[in-house]
Amino acid sequence: LDLVESGGGLVHPGESLTLSCGASGFLSPWDIFWFRQVPGEQREGVSCVKASGDSINLLDSVKGRFSVSRDNAKNRVYLEMNNLKLEDTGVYFCAVGPPCTGERPSPARFGQWGQGTHVNVSS
Repeated sequence: LDLVESGGGLVHPGESLTLSCGASGFLSPWDIFWFRQVPGEQREGVSCVKASGDSINLLDSVKGRFSVSRDNAKNRVYLEMNNLKLEDTGVYFCAVGPPCTGERPSPARFGQWGQGTHVNVSS
């Protein structure tokens, strides 16, 4: 399953972005995770969405600001990011992995990564 992330860009603090995740195969059967990575740090799980459509934010810092949704007809999973902060800067990746339960899984549990999409929040 090849994953492709898009929608990143340069924004100011307080602005919004919606990232999109697409794939070469069907995403609908899978729980999908969004990770982000800043240089020199490990990828961290941000949010995930179950196959059912229920989503969970994995980081306290994004609760109330980020939400994940999926459109199975379009074979897309989205990460809507509102009220962006400087610390949200990073490369964002989507990934198919273990069940979305609220646990923050290690990135080592994920076998396939796309190229990511860059989010730069700058004043």
